[in-house]
Amino acid sequence: MKLGILLQSVVGEPTWMFNWGDAFGFEHYWSHLLAKLILILYGFCLVLIFFYSLLQLSLAIIYKKNKASKDKEKAPVLDLENAPYVTVQLPMYNEYYIAERIIERVAELDYPKDRLEIQVLDDSTDETVDVIAKKVAEIKASHGVDIKHIHRVNRVGYKAGALDDALGDAKGEFIAIFDVDFLPDRDFLLKTIPHFKNQKIGVVQTRWGHINKKYSLLTELQAFGLNGHFAIEQGGRNATGHYINFNGTGGVWRKSCIDSAGGWEHDTLTEDLDLSYRAQIKGWEFKYLENVVAPAELPITMSALKGQQHRWMKGGAECFRKIAWKLITTKGLRLSDRIHGLSHLFNSSVFIFILILGLLSLPVLHIKDSFSDLNYFIQFGSIFILSTIFLMYYYWNSYRDKTGNTAQSLLSFVVRFFQFLIVSMGLSLNNAVAVIEGYLGIKSSFVRTPKFNVSGKTDKVENKYDKKSLSLVTIFEGILFVVFFFTAINRLIYGDIGMVPFHLMLAAGYGMVFFYSIAEIRPALFKFAPKFSASNA
Repeated sequence: MKLGILLQSVVGEPTWMFNWGDAFGFEHYWSHLLAKLILILYGFCLVLIFFYSLLQLSLAIIYKKNKASKDKEKAPVLDLENAPYVTVQLPMYNEYYIAERIIERVAELDYPKDRLEIQVLDDSTDETVDVIAKKVAEIKASHGVDIKHIHRVNRVGYKAGALDDALGDAKGEFIAIFDVDFLPDRDFLLKTIPHFKNQKIGVVQTRWGHINKKYSLLTELQAFGLNGHFAIEQGGRNATGHYINFNGTGGVWRKSCIDSAGGWEHDTLTEDLDLSYRAQIKGWEFKYLENVVAPAELPITMSALKGQQHRWMKGGAECFRKIAWKLITTKGLRLSDRIHGLSHLFNSSVFIFILILGLLSLPVLHIKDSFSDLNYFIQFGSIFILSTIFLMYYYWNSYRDKTGNTAQSLLSFVVRFFQFLIVSMGLSLNNAVAVIEGYLGIKSSFVRTPKFNVSGKTDKVENKYDKKSLSLVTIFEGILFVVFFFTAINRLIYGDIGMVPFHLMLAAGYGMVFFYSIAEIRPALFKFAPKFSASNA
């Protein structure tokens, strides 16, 4: 009791911001109007998040309905004697630590050597050039593979520019693309190329696997989220013939599809999404193979993850600007394809609404204290709970750590889901800034994600390219952590617990992102910080 009185004297009354009955010196009428405008915007964000979750729910239902029949589909077999010519492109830039690994793996692909070409597209500006040249010469001598080291002296167009420049010299009828952190299985081409017997197929995309999923909690959560995309979104859309996207790697293009769609363009940061939509609008069909896996390395640091997320979110917004009107106006497209396509391209904007929703929840609390007649509208905030339930169903159907014990699997899933949701909330500022930049047309260079060549917790973590610095975004993440944590404690003390769980999740999310971002910049100052490992999950 004494502790409660002491805390009350420290934090003050719940309306510590200001009295909405006389906000900013306005008369009651105007403060009441201001409160209504805030609630309208707050409700608008809730509705948009709800529609996002509803669409994800519909994809999950479609996926679950079609999964059994898809699993029973008989995979086509490649006629090796009449196998088409394939070119494998490996775009890379200053990948000193892992360049050799992918070259060696691709050289071992189980495919007729006289119909296989490998193009190592090297934009490097450091000693990686010599490492690649040496490895290419070694592979050519030992494996008898037609492999070429194509080194550009500039990075015009970044990855898209490298792919486009080399395409004209590619011998293959089909173009397989792997980012440097991927390790495709030897039978990758044997499982993907046969699907091109259907002349309408322009792309065959496979599911990403995770080489280092067990490295830390951070990699576990990334795998959890990516599994949702590569099961429900890709599988659900593909099952009903809606547009999907080539994911930039781990897939194969028909060369004539690239040409007919206008080729690789580098006016967005997600050239893969851009070309995917241009090709499908032209009438090409994409095939997604969930049961064919292309393993890859996940980012192991918060700074690398934030950089990757920034590129993906900004690129998605850029593609929405570029392609949305074409989706709306192109004749002959199904209405459902237009709707699903627009929502797909608009997906990254959900982080803007999450950020605004969190910020507006602070004045909404004080509106609730000041205007009893508006409490009825505030109660509609419970729709957020329904959105969470929809998303839980979405991720449950893509959860790949299920065991024979359903109760145990469900418990572990719930823990992992809320961990993922909390960190996603914490990344909302970083991602919202990226989306806004994309919509405003603010251009930035293609910043590739640092790779560490680690798969286990005992592997040495070293990467000279992993440059870290304190950004304004990180500073504001720290401020938001303090604000939401203080608000949650303040309301908890006074028994107003309606938004306490939401604010605690926001505080935890921003806090995790902030503290681990700072710890990576100044590790010596944070020796007390617990290891961000899967054992803490």
